Amino acid sequence: MYGVTTKRAVARLALNRSLAASGASGHQAKNTSVLARTSLPLASLKVPQQGFGVLGLGCNQRFFRTSAKLAEELKGVTCPAFAESISEGDLRWEKQVGDQVSEDEVICEVETDKTSVPVPSPVSGVIHELLYENGSTVKPGFILARIKVGASSGGSSPPPKAKAEAAPPPPPPPPPPPTPQAASPIPSAPPAAPPLPPAAPMASIPVAAIRHAQALDVPQAPPPPSLALRGPAPVVKMPPVDPTKEISGTRSEQRIKMNRMRQKIAQRLKEAQNVNAMLTTFNEIDMTSVMQLRKEHQDAFVKRHGIKVGFMSAFVKASAYALRQQPVVNAVIDGGDIVYRDYVDISVAVATPKGLVVPVLRNVHDMDYAEIEKGIAQLGEKAKHNQLSVEDMDGGTFTISNGGVFGSMFGTPIINMPQSAILGMHGVFERPVVREKQIVIRPMMYVALTYDHRLIDGREAVTFLRTVKRAVEDPRSMFLDL
Repeated sequence: MYGVTTKRAVARLALNRSLAASGASGHQAKNTSVLARTSLPLASLKVPQQGFGVLGLGCNQRFFRTSAKLAEELKGVTCPAFAESISEGDLRWEKQVGDQVSEDEVICEVETDKTSVPVPSPVSGVIHELLYENGSTVKPGFILARIKVGASSGGSSPPPKAKAEAAPPPPPPPPPPPTPQAASPIPSAPPAAPPLPPAAPMASIPVAAIRHAQALDVPQAPPPPSLALRGPAPVVKMPPVDPTKEISGTRSEQRIKMNRMRQKIAQRLKEAQNVNAMLTTFNEIDMTSVMQLRKEHQDAFVKRHGIKVGFMSAFVKASAYALRQQPVVNAVIDGGDIVYRDYVDISVAVATPKGLVVPVLRNVHDMDYAEIEKGIAQLGEKAKHNQLSVEDMDGGTFTISNGGVFGSMFGTPIINMPQSAILGMHGVFERPVVREKQIVIRPMMYVALTYDHRLIDGREAVTFLRTVKRAVEDPRSMFLDL
């Protein structure tokens, strides 16, 4: 009898579950409480396999519930890999905690010895935490920050205080005016003065400003009324926020850490002075022909190539031609060997706020004027937006530095290691020169060639510079290979 009752209860439970899944009525679903009131565990009920296959499947089902709050997920920002010769860099944040960022938006940069590596955001969201301070040294693979995925900057702020901002209670009614008989007695002491606003903590005020204010606070006799009308009180000067752009005269000093690129530049320049036997030779170039060429063909050049022709293309092409005439200037000393390169890759010095960089134009010996101008413009645009990669600056067999864009008249450039020579261009100024025994005014430019005298003799250096002079003043000699 007990077995029959158990089978009926189990069958009724299976039927009720089937009806509940198909939208059965409440009356039918009430029968499920029969089994719920029994004291026997469900696992102890032995149900025959025949006729109860549906129940067996129902008893083995498991249901899981997951959270829908995906906005609370945190995503780590990993420091990317650097070039093969770079192992670490200094971190510089461009975003702060709570800032909204989109996917692939740059949130920080890692300044290395050669270039700055941008670190983009892997997801869209809000910056939740910065794990390293500004200026910290990091390596590839470090987790730099955590971003709250899918959140917005408004979500990180506290919820609006709806209850706190409820309408305040109405103010109490004003007291009735006192009668003349109930006049208040005269106070025995004057009322206390209102409290002064809290001053800024002394630790947050620069030392120079404190001293400057103390010098102005020396007690003096009160000035006569006639002197009080002479002008406003002296103003306390504060140290400049950016000491690299302003001097305010507070006689203070601010110490700023040198970035890695500037440190590497200083190291390489000093290495060039210590290793090379540097010697500089000079010459002057008449720029009349180049300027006349630009004047006559500038419009047609721009219409055909979409870019203006400048002085750099003439000097780069002339240098490539002269390097082919003097291969030793294109060579370099490596230990006890001399390495001759059968290609011409010219580095072009570009000044940036972080320091001097030298991106490379490759295979210049196969380029024409238009290709050189386009290549220089592309490298300059990358340098302007801090997008130069290590590959853009790697290598180079010869360097050209154009100080003339800043108005330089004369100078001696320093060799860009591990090269053996560098050409320095300068400004174009009108000067009196002798042409055919006549004194005439011509646009002239001084040029300088600094070379490693361990490898390059004076004859090769002077011959190289004269070849550049001739190719710039009269490009026909270069085109005719004279």
